[in-house]
Amino acid sequence: MKESLGRKMQRKVKVAVDAMGGDHSPKEIVKGAIEAVNEREEVEVFLTGKKELIEKEISLYHYPQEALHVVDAREVITNDEAPVLAIRKKKDSSIVTALNLVKKGDADAFVSAGSTGAVLVGAQLIVGRIRGVERPPLAPLMPTMNGVSLLIDCGANVDARSSHLVQFAKMGSIYMENVVGIKNPRVAIVNVGVEEEKGNMLVKETFPLLKNCNEINFIGSIEAREIPNGAADVIVTEAFVGNVILKLYEGVAAVLIKKIKQSMTATAVSTLGAALVKPQLKKALKDFDLSQYGGAPMLGLNGLVVKSHGSSKSVEIKNSIIQCIAFKEQKVSEKIAAGIVLPETI
Repeated sequence: MKESLGRKMQRKVKVAVDAMGGDHSPKEIVKGAIEAVNEREEVEVFLTGKKELIEKEISLYHYPQEALHVVDAREVITNDEAPVLAIRKKKDSSIVTALNLVKKGDADAFVSAGSTGAVLVGAQLIVGRIRGVERPPLAPLMPTMNGVSLLIDCGANVDARSSHLVQFAKMGSIYMENVVGIKNPRVAIVNVGVEEEKGNMLVKETFPLLKNCNEINFIGSIEAREIPNGAADVIVTEAFVGNVILKLYEGVAAVLIKKIKQSMTATAVSTLGAALVKPQLKKALKDFDLSQYGGAPMLGLNGLVVKSHGSSKSVEIKNSIIQCIAFKEQKVSEKIAAGIVLPETI
């Protein structure tokens, strides 16, 4: 029995969480961490930030005490600070403290709803890139008619090169196959048409490289309107276009959900009809709630870094923590390291 428990403890995935990041910290961050350890016994969470504030929130909940720890960090990096300067100066910040836990091997992953710039910079400076990875991308899961697709990159590399996009495709394929469970995921590049000769200079340079890449299942170009239909599993682009797609996706989804709810309660008849279809409608709307899929993983690092929305509530924090379990158990970082060809050998 003791040996069995020992093996169980060894399988725990340790996640460092920035308790001071985001619009609703530390309340929603702590709540999400509590929900994660209560739901999944194989995860252990380290909350970094001002100890007295975190412990005040923790005291409101019941949870397995061995699965939740507080690591005191007295400084907070805000959104209006220069990321590089903040990471270098605020060594006792909740972000830097958590990233150092990953660097030292005390945590397997890091989750934050804090400053995107600070998280991206800190991840590369402290956790570090896998050898051979040119640019780590941010890659959120996006709901579609057929499940989810991975948008890569959505915010880390605005001025990407063709070699970067090829690596994005490889890393995205590894993530979708091992974390989401999609075998031989379909890879497409965002374009203004499906014809091979279309696109800007970057797309035209990247297309033949993806076409000749034997490690991925490249299906060609994808227009933005086909993304919600689930026409591809991995959607490759540079961060400027990716971020525009993501923000528009979020905005349209929010407006549609709001309009549907308004129309369903506009009259007595529609309210009655809404009551009849409520279970199925609730499920459909939930599928397009991006918070259900957690934050965006930053791939290609010597550990997992997940960036959640600044407006994250507990459900997104919980799901961001939970996605770290599959990432670690499936050894995604190791598989990315094995699948990336070093630049000097190309």
